[in-house]
Amino acid sequence: MTSTAATGMASRTLYLARHGDASGGGGLSAQGRRQAAFLGERLRGVSLSAIHHGPQARTRETAEIVAAQRGDGEPAPGVCESAGDYVPYLPEHREVASGLPEATWEWLLRLPERERLPGPELARDALRRFTGAVPGSVARHELVVTHNFVIGWLVREALDAPDWRWIGLHHADAALSIIHYAPGRPSSLIVYNDIRHLPEELRWTGSPPGLRV
Repeated sequence: MTSTAATGMASRTLYLARHGDASGGGGLSAQGRRQAAFLGERLRGVSLSAIHHGPQARTRETAEIVAAQRGDGEPAPGVCESAGDYVPYLPEHREVASGLPEATWEWLLRLPERERLPGPELARDALRRFTGAVPGSVARHELVVTHNFVIGWLVREALDAPDWRWIGLHHADAALSIIHYAPGRPSSLIVYNDIRHLPEELRWTGSPPGLRV
């Protein structure tokens, strides 16, 4: 096995969290603030190197509450455009004709241009920023507070699935996924859509009704 010292690279553990339940105004609802607090408690013992969040209020507020739960205020949350709310990849119809419902395809096409057009470049930037082993000898643990589509995109990449397969990967509000990147090895999806840190009444918000258990 290739050692970290030999490669000059260290491992990265990426913690992906969807924002908490949102209010009509775009920030967190009271329920969402409670979810964020439980998420922060879940991550309290993790030695995070960085906390990233998207520019939308609901991701910023979630990240701030998580950081506050850690007690020492470190690391401070930082905004990142590539953790925002956008369509990472809009597939051609021929790519998904056998697996994607026509109604889902039509819904994607109706999304605002501000979510569709910048998406591919932001998605590529997310891969550059958040995935893979890191230079040096010190392992990194990074939290990204983001949105359902971006989590689906990064999980799809970790599984080496086709680009369009981010569609259908649903993440509940304030749920946690963890991906590990070790030098010279395939990425490992450690946890996906984990909600065990949330009490029963706060679970499954943000998920399609048919997926709630």
